[in-house]
Amino acid sequence: MARVVLDRAELAQILAAARAAGRTVVLANGCFDLLHVGHARYLQGARAEGDVLVVAINSDASVRRNKGPSRPLQPESERAELIAAIGCVDYVTVFDEPTADALIRALRPDVHAKGTEWRADNVPELATVREIGARVAIVGDPKSHSSTDIAAKARGV
Repeated sequence: MARVVLDRAELAQILAAARAAGRTVVLANGCFDLLHVGHARYLQGARAEGDVLVVAINSDASVRRNKGPSRPLQPESERAELIAAIGCVDYVTVFDEPTADALIRALRPDVHAKGTEWRADNVPELATVREIGARVAIVGDPKSHSSTDIAAKARGV
């Protein structure tokens, strides 16, 4: 099972050692506040881009800022544990910032994976990805999956 590593410095050291051993590090990020098949396909696609997959989940406070006060439906510790249980994931961490820019600078992945709702030229972290010499990979299921839509259906909206 993957490790949940909250200390960025520790995770950066682990990933630096992996890169020194010739392994390609991929970083994927998202809220993951209500897991669905689109998430699994996104993470599988991200893993196909390299040897080590790090998944960064938005903190509870960050999810509330992004999706409103009724979210997340599960606390970050449980979301991290669920993501860590997915076989293609190596490490899970949590971030609080509005974008993953600071995390990218700290962890220096070779690839920053984003879902198919993005284009490679419009991801929020594009300048940072270029700054560290990494690349963006658009991966996952082209069919739209939305945890917001799933939550609305569950509420009968």
